Amino acid sequence: MCEYCGCQALETIDELTQEHERVVALISRVRDAHRDGRIACMAELAREISAVLGPHTHVEEHGLFPALAADFPEKIAALEDEHRRIEAVLAEANGPYLADRTWPDRLIETLDLLREHILKEQDGVFPAALALLDTGQWETVEAERARVGTAMSEPLPLT
Repeated sequence: MCEYCGCQALETIDELTQEHERVVALISRVRDAHRDGRIACMAELAREISAVLGPHTHVEEHGLFPALAADFPEKIAALEDEHRRIEAVLAEANGPYLADRTWPDRLIETLDLLREHILKEQDGVFPAALALLDTGQWETVEAERARVGTAMSEPLPLT
């Protein structure tokens, strides 16, 4: 991921970036499982992605995005809409995928969207936050992180 603007020097942005990196690694594994026709594995990996994105999305939507919404209302609304679209398809990994033969391909399409979404945040949202947020706003973001924690304490399985 990017390192050009220095935003990762902030612990909050570094944590969000690490979560992005974990998700990107999981996306790669989903693609491999899709190629090999391992649908149950795809569902397991989709649940892992959801576990990482749960607290990540909360921090963004309750800390970071509100601080940027006045300056970028349409962009923030679009990112939140993408969150909902991504969450909906990932949620199908909890069972409905078994009854829907289109789910594996829809998951791949959704993960393409997620990858683009991550780039928008890395290249747009995070540098903008670095430039625009004041100390109080960063404290709000950090308080949200403290409230919801992270799913990053678990190492990424090798399989």
